[in-house]
Amino acid sequence: MGTNPFALLVGWLLDFIFGDPQRLPHPIVWFGKMIAAGEHRLNKGNARKAKGAILAIGLILMVFGLAWAIRYVLSIFALFIFDGTNQTIYQIPIFLYIFDVIVVFFCLAGTTLIKEVREVFLALDRSLEEGRTQVARIVGRDTSELSAQEVRTAALETLAENLSDGVIAPLFWLALLGTPGMLAYKMVNTLDSMIGYKTERYKDFGCWAAHIDDIANYIPARLTAILMVLASGRLGLLQFVWKNGRNHASPNSGYPEAALAGILNCRFGGPHYYFGELFDKPYIGENERVLTTGDMKKAVRVNRTAEIIMFAIVLAVSLWGAFC
Repeated sequence: MGTNPFALLVGWLLDFIFGDPQRLPHPIVWFGKMIAAGEHRLNKGNARKAKGAILAIGLILMVFGLAWAIRYVLSIFALFIFDGTNQTIYQIPIFLYIFDVIVVFFCLAGTTLIKEVREVFLALDRSLEEGRTQVARIVGRDTSELSAQEVRTAALETLAENLSDGVIAPLFWLALLGTPGMLAYKMVNTLDSMIGYKTERYKDFGCWAAHIDDIANYIPARLTAILMVLASGRLGLLQFVWKNGRNHASPNSGYPEAALAGILNCRFGGPHYYFGELFDKPYIGENERVLTTGDMKKAVRVNRTAEIIMFAIVLAVSLWGAFC
């Protein structure tokens, strides 16, 4: 089940340098299409909770099982290296390694998110309307009436939250369950992002997707906050994080957001509109100061450092599994 350290390193470097490929088919897009098709067929009539549970659990198990089966088949086809007496010295499952590289590359989203957040701040420098349009690419809330401060806040909140969802959690599940676990986690996260809302349409059908996502992210979200604090070099902020991390509708998202709010000495949270409905979220932090491009650059540095620390930990686990 474990991922080869070399495949892990190559896949992570590809994402770190290039981000998500724009012209290649992305598995998350396929996940989204499967979820949308299932929601269209099942989210109607009675027993919507049960139907939503069947869809969520079925898709997660399907992705995990399919990835496991692909890895099993690919492990059979290996490159053999012989010595002078035709005795096998090495057996390298090259196609399996390629598969793992591709999965790691596609499942990590650190560089792409950072690029998107930078674009929000650049767009906002040109006009408020451009900033609203750009931030709408990375947040689920209604952005049409956001102020410049709210646009910057939304972008930085997303940067913190998605460090967990897009980097730390996938690496965490990779360390535990290999690339099948990493892909299954991305299905969990995609389900939550599409149907895990408490709106009239999704509150029943998507409740299982939301709860599964809460469970899958419980440890990674808190680990993300710790890594961010370590990256900032201000360990005293942990008390602030544990106090303010609970000030969020999600049991998990508040922790990385609290870590970044503490690092930047700012305030996140507050009421937002989602799909036309107002959600009154509590505030994280107390200093309602104006956020700047400098804050974005500092947040990006913290994210990158936290990602590198997590990658080093997972690589060490992978090396231990390969050679011990």
